[in-house]
Amino acid sequence: MSSTTIKKLPARFNGIVMPLLLSIFMTCIVSCISTLKSLGFEHFQFMLWLSAWGLSWLIAFPSLLLALPIVKKITALLVTQAT
Repeated sequence: MSSTTIKKLPARFNGIVMPLLLSIFMTCIVSCISTLKSLGFEHFQFMLWLSAWGLSWLIAFPSLLLALPIVKKITALLVTQAT
């Protein structure tokens, strides 16, 4: 029986990988809903949605990288730490 080992990135990349994945999922969903709302189901075009998603991701990912430290500090002010 062979075991497959998945290689993982070092923990120091967590601050980039988490916003990367979050921005991909978030912009994918939001741009799809926005495109459907604008065009309706009958006029929805995959390439239009893909274009909207790409542009929104290009803005969202750097925005998350900049906002995340600020949001963490605000969250720490509002939420008690687990003990």
